[in-house]
Amino acid sequence: MDLVEQLKRRARARKMQIVLGEGPDPRMVEAAATLVKEEICGVTILGPKDEILAEARKQNLNFSGVEIFDFMKSDKIEDFGNALYEIRKAKGMTPDEARGLLTSAELGSLYFGAMMIRKGMADGMVTGACHSTGSVLRAAIHVVGTRAGCKVVSSSMIMVVPKSSCGEDKILIFSDPAFVPDPTAEQLADIAVSSASTYKALIGVEPVVAMLSFSTKGSAKHPTVDKVIEATKLAQEKAPDLAIDGELQADAAIVEKVGAKKAPGSTVAGHANVLIFPDLNAANISYKLVQRLGGAEAFGPIAQGLGAPVNDLSRGCSANDIVVLAAITSLLAQS
Repeated sequence: MDLVEQLKRRARARKMQIVLGEGPDPRMVEAAATLVKEEICGVTILGPKDEILAEARKQNLNFSGVEIFDFMKSDKIEDFGNALYEIRKAKGMTPDEARGLLTSAELGSLYFGAMMIRKGMADGMVTGACHSTGSVLRAAIHVVGTRAGCKVVSSSMIMVVPKSSCGEDKILIFSDPAFVPDPTAEQLADIAVSSASTYKALIGVEPVVAMLSFSTKGSAKHPTVDKVIEATKLAQEKAPDLAIDGELQADAAIVEKVGAKKAPGSTVAGHANVLIFPDLNAANISYKLVQRLGGAEAFGPIAQGLGAPVNDLSRGCSANDIVVLAAITSLLAQS
């Protein structure tokens, strides 16, 4: 299955406006032109206009249709600065510090792009090709904030797993492989609900959520098992209409025969497509093993739990990585 083409096709159905935060980086410039050419989303690229256009000419790209915002010279700085000050003044930020962040050579594009989302000028942002994950997330949390009812920003990894002993090709989500090292029960419940929303938005299929453990329905006793049991209860309370069950071992979650034997009566066991791991260690190790030994394709990590989608790139990303993440960000914005 070609998941990337599915994502692009669904993104085209309702075009969102996505900010690319790091012009004139050559990868960002190429991705901007590709996104517009393929009609995946509207694009605003941030950075010096002359330098961005020079890079586009260097690559022989058609840049018509791409909006360029030279944020350092923008007439929005005062308005955005005042708004940022109001958001962060309780944390000690001064008006001068707010304006300084928006015009900072290091962090300005992150805060300016996030403020464009808050002000309704854009629907989402893709950035991080030249910034650390920590810087991207701080700007997003400070400006966009978390989604109503959610207290933690987490991540998920889409896993396209080829035909195996579990049956035909599967599209799963593994959470949280990147952001929250040792979630509390409450945080784990938030991660579960956020991950279900991510799966529905990106895959277009109803999520079936398994809260994973080394125990299935009381087969083992340990404080880490208790955390998963408590998280399951909290997640079910937060989202009573979702199919969520736990605690389940991984095989009980995804193999129908095993699920029926270990957790009879569970509508989730054997049918899960959203796998919530008890901590970052387990999620990160598992996705990399499935990717490397099982031949799965991995897409992400995808940020979730924010009030609007802001997604972080690896600094070693390609232009195509940016295009794919922009399509994902568009779909999250649609939802």
